[in-house]
Parts: sequence; C-alpha cells; structure tokens
Amino acid sequence: MMNERPMPKLSNYRWVILAIAALLDAISSYIQFQISALATQIMPELHISPAQFSSLLMAPMLVAVFLSIPAGSLADRFGAKRIVAVGCIISVLGAYGRLVAHNFASMMIMLLLFGVYMALLNANTLKLFGTWFKQDTNLAMGVFFASASIGIMLSQVTSPMFPSVEAAYMFSSSVLLVLTIGWILLVRDTPKGEELPPEALKQERAASSIDFFKAAAHSKKTWLVALSVGCGMGASEAFSGILPQAFVARGLSPRTAGMIAAVGTIGSLCGSLFGPALINKAKKAKPVMIAVTILGGLLIAVTWYVPMGLPLTIALILGGLFGAVTGPVMQSMPITFPEIGPKYAGSAGGLVGTVSLLLSYCIPVIVSAIAGRNYALTFIIQGIVFALTIIFMAILPDANDARRRK
Repeated sequence: MMNERPMPKLSNYRWVILAIAALLDAISSYIQFQISALATQIMPELHISPAQFSSLLMAPMLVAVFLSIPAGSLADRFGAKRIVAVGCIISVLGAYGRLVAHNFASMMIMLLLFGVYMALLNANTLKLFGTWFKQDTNLAMGVFFASASIGIMLSQVTSPMFPSVEAAYMFSSSVLLVLTIGWILLVRDTPKGEELPPEALKQERAASSIDFFKAAAHSKKTWLVALSVGCGMGASEAFSGILPQAFVARGLSPRTAGMIAAVGTIGSLCGSLFGPALINKAKKAKPVMIAVTILGGLLIAVTWYVPMGLPLTIALILGGLFGAVTGPVMQSMPITFPEIGPKYAGSAGGLVGTVSLLLSYCIPVIVSAIAGRNYALTFIIQGIVFALTIIFMAILPDANDARRRK
C-alpha cells in the first residue's frame, strides 16, 4: 500500500555480528554438552550421581539466573559489547579450569565460571539483533538458536573421539579463547551512523539500571514469554543431555550413542533456521505454534519406546524439528511489545534469561531426582513439561500480529 513505510536498509556488517554471536553460542553448547557426551568417563572419575550429573550439565545456565537481569540493564546503558567481553574473559578461565577439576565441587565452580559469557550474551541477543537486523530479528534469532543445535551435535559426535577427557577440554577451551578475541576486535554495538546523539546518550546513562529493569518487569507479557521459553528450553536441554546415556543403557557403545543422539539436533537445526520464516508466512502464528509444540512434546515422551533403527532416527529428527520451531519466535517477541521496544530490550532479555534459565536448570535436576535411571519415565516427564508451553502461547498475543504492529 502507498502509506506503508519502507523497510530500513540494513548494514551488511550485521552478518559479521551474527556470525561471531552464533559461533560463541555453538561453542557454548559444545562445551556444555561435553559433560553429556563424555558422561561414561566423567561420572566415575568425579564419583557423581545422576542428579549431580544433571546439576553439572545445567550449571552454565544456573549462573544466568543471577547475571541476566544486571547484564541486560547494564547493556542498555553501556552497550552489549563491553558487558559480553568481560564475561568471555571470565568464561575462558572457567573452561580451561576444567582441566584441574577432579571432583563435583571444583567442576561445578569451573562450569559456573564458564557460563558467565553465555548469560551475558543471551541476555543481550534481543537488543543486539534488534539493532542490527530490525525487521529481520526473527531470522537472526533463528540462526542463533540453530547454532546451539550445531554445537550440541558436534559435541556428541566428536567428544568421544578425543584420546582423553583432558584433550577434549583443551580443544574446546582454545576455540572459546579465539572467539573471545574475535568478539573484542570485531563486534560493534550499533551500525555506523546509528549511534545515539550525545545528549540522548547522556540521558540513557543517567538512568539507573533499576529503572530499566522496572520498565521491563512491569510487562506481564514479558513474564509469560520467560515462563514459556523456560519450560521449553528446560525440557529440550534435559532431553538432549540424557539421550547418550539412555542409548548406552539400551546396549549401544558411547560413540554410537553419541552419534545417534546427534541425529535429533539435525531436526533442531532445521527447525531453528526455517521455523520462524514458516510461522511468519502464516496468517495466524498461534495455532501453528501450539500444534508443533504438542507434536514435539509427544515425540519426546515416546522416545524410549521407539524401535532402534530408522523409526528412531525419524522420531528424533521430527522431535528436534518440532521442538525448535517456536523458540526463536517466542524469544524475539518482547521487542515487539509497545512497553518494551528497543530501549528496554536488554532489560527484557535479561528478565527472560533469568526466569527461563532458572527453569532450565531446575527442570532437568528435578526430573532426574524423580526418575533416576528410569529413562522411560524421564522422557515422559520431559515431554509433558515441553507441551505445557502451549498454555503461555495461548495467553500471549499472536506473534504475527505483534510483528505487523511493530
């Protein structure tokens, strides 16, 4: 129509920003899920129970509970680059520190330190991508989500190939170090020509971090997004983390179990990359999102009962596909809310990060404590929790309507 505003032209440098952020996300998942892929060696060495194993697996997410809100608010004032750079340096120390961690307590400390940068990055992806990609924020968020699937897949496939646990740790820690240097040297908070004018910048920095957080916390819709993302992420992360052990229990070797477990991430990769685009084309997003969420939860729940071979491969791919479609769309929604917008996107991202990652940490630990080594029950509970996200989707505005209004 003649009265429609033209879409703003986007800087080509946005792809550099997205590439570095996505690679940092991929190596984060790679390092986190090394605990899962190497579980048969790590658990006896550290003398840990299944519940302690789940605690270690989700430890990088636990730190985000405390850092996401201040990270988002501080980035609203000072920019995401500085905040994330500090986190990357701390996380490199934690990643290398795994080499000297030989019990549960010391490994927990190192994994908490390692999780710092992802807490800060996840809290600010909405702000960063919203600034660089604007109307294409969903696309950037989808690629970012997909990179996590790639990291999980590579971790499950390659980690058992290293000659020792220490060699696997050394490799992944060194990759994180290289990417940290890349972030510091190459990332910019805003495209050239879009920096805030000096007076506006002074006003933004004069406001306290608490003011930014209060604005985000008053948004009920942002809280619903956080709860939805948390249930979905907690269930799917717990599912990916337990798969290698479950397949070993079904008689497979650790290497074969890791390769089969990685199959599910192929579906997650496709769901994250193409799901948001397909949902955007639908007249109404909500019915599509609810349907694929129910299917994803059902496929998680029946995993233990699916026969090995082609049926299991198909189930894992479809489960990963349906499980990853809605995540990027949900997580990018707050910036479309009138009360949030780009100004409070960092604080909203921090709020979503805190609530969702707290659930992501607690859900796998609680499920492991309830089900123990009963993998059939574990998968059923995970599937139910994942499907519960439809409650929040039903209450929230339709994602496509919100995007069009923006």
